[in-house]
Order: sequence, then C-alpha cells, then structure tokens
Amino acid sequence: MTSQTDTEPTLSQPSDAPGPTPRRSASQWLRSYGTFLGLLAMLVVFSLLRPGIFLSVNNLRNITEQVAILAIVATTMTVVMVVGDFDLSVGTLASLCGVVVADMLIRGLGLWPSIGVALGVGALAGLLNGFLVAYAGLSAFVATLATMTAFRGLALWYTDGATLFSGMDESFRPIGQGMTGPVPNSVWIMLAVLGITWFLMEQTTLGRRLYAVGGNPEASFLAGINVRRLRLLAFVYSGLGAALAGIVLTSRLFSAHPTAGEPLMLTSIAAVFLGMTMFREGEAHVPGTLFGVLLLGVMNNGLNILRVNSYIQSVLTGVIIILAVLVSGLSRRER
Repeated sequence: MTSQTDTEPTLSQPSDAPGPTPRRSASQWLRSYGTFLGLLAMLVVFSLLRPGIFLSVNNLRNITEQVAILAIVATTMTVVMVVGDFDLSVGTLASLCGVVVADMLIRGLGLWPSIGVALGVGALAGLLNGFLVAYAGLSAFVATLATMTAFRGLALWYTDGATLFSGMDESFRPIGQGMTGPVPNSVWIMLAVLGITWFLMEQTTLGRRLYAVGGNPEASFLAGINVRRLRLLAFVYSGLGAALAGIVLTSRLFSAHPTAGEPLMLTSIAAVFLGMTMFREGEAHVPGTLFGVLLLGVMNNGLNILRVNSYIQSVLTGVIIILAVLVSGLSRRER
C-alpha cells in the first residue's frame, strides 16, 4: 500500500541563495535621487554658462552664506513635518525676532541678553503654535496661518513699519558677516543646527518617537508615547530655529526690517518637500532637507547670474514645490 507521503508532491524548500536584484525603473530613480540629480544638473549648466562667475570663490562663498539662513529654518521645520504638521509662521516669526534683537541692541541691553530675548520670543511663539495644534485641536494650517498674520502685525507695530539700523552694537555684526577660518560664521551656525538636529532625529529615542508619531499617531498613543507633548516640542524647536535665522539675517544685513524674513516660509517648506524625494521616499529627514536647500540656493544664485526676472524665479520655485509634493505623495502611497 502506497503511503500518502509517497504520492504527494515534494514541496521545494526556499533557497538561501540570493535571487536576481529587481531593476529600478526610471520613476523609482527619480523618486530616490531626483533632488540630487536636479542639483547636479544645475551645477553643470550654470558652470558652463557662466564659468568665470558661478565657479568663483566669492560666488561659492556667497551661495553658502545665502543658504545658511534658509537651512536653519528648513532643518528645524523638518522636525515639525516629521510629526505630520507644518509651520507657516516661520517667516514672519524670523522677522519679528530680528526686529526684537535689533531693538534690544539699540536700547543697550547687550549682545547675549539681546540674543536671549529674541530666542525666548521664538520659543514662546513655537509654544503657542504647538498648544493650538496639539492641545486645542486646530489644524496646523489654520493655527499657523493665524499666528503668521499675527506675528507680521506685531513686527510692523513694533517698528511702526520702519527699518531699524542705527545704534546697534558692533559686536553683533560678526555673527552674520564674520569669518572663522575660511568659513563664514553663519555657515558654522548652520552646520551646528544641522548636526544637532540630525543627532536628535537619528541617534536618540526622542527622534525615533517623533518619527513614530508622524507615521501613525494613534498607534504611538496606544504604545504609551505622549503624542501631544512631542508635537508641542516640535513646534517649539521650529520657533527657536526661526528666531535663530532672524538673528543671523539681522546681523548679516546689520539692520532689521519687519518683513525681511517672510520669504523663508515658502522656501523652507519647499526644501523639506524636495528632501522627501531623497533616500527615504516620502519621509522628511535632515540630509534630504540639506540637499533641498542647496538645490534652491544654487538655482536662485544661478538665475540671478543669468539675470532671469525675479518673477520667473518665483514661478520656477512654485513649479518645483508642486513636483516635489507630487513625487513625495506618490512615494507615500507606494510605501
């Protein structure tokens, strides 16, 4: 009598040998390295069109100084976007903190106390945004749109719409205009913010919890993570970044205008979205944000060298944002 084991087909066991690696499509390459390829293409094009100007030492240093302030805001904005929110108030908050530090210096408060007051204003503003979103239940768009308008009004009221430039302490100038070695001080500040934020997000338990909240807030809450508190902390961090950017911008210009930092809002969000197409498809992270900042900085600098109309530059920035959002959205859906 034939046994059942004799008549049944033998099931093949899974092999440990690695199978062929699936080939990545062009769209997958675009989603993974689109920002890097775009940056590389711009570097090549601008270098060929204006080699004597674009590749000059002065211009390259100018690019790093220009992107430093944007990178500070975009890096701290990344933390907010990691938890699934965003902050529309960073531009007007940077302006407000810039006029605060300038006014404190004019009043003779001293360098570090003045900087401390401006950072305190940024932290309180971030605390307000975080409370409205995390505890009052407002959407991030509504809450930060309201505070964006309020901060702009405060800056205009504080200065009566005027530019502050007379009477600031000269010790404030090196923060935005000085050099330490061959590197501008603003770039050193940018590198410090990038390094601290990267370590916070990638090497600490707090960073892993922030990513967990952004990935699934309900599951994070059930796992014992204080979701509200982490969202609040993310906004406070963003407020501090906006304040620091406003301080560096005011030092670089050695004057403070109540609307000077407003362009930082749009470009910082664009940089984070561009970074979401790098390495981790559809997820905000610090290295990707840096590439996004560099792409925007090189694009603006190159277009200025080519004397492209500033209005056209705004159109191109908008197109880049749309493309970045579309690519990151497709990546999220595939994940």
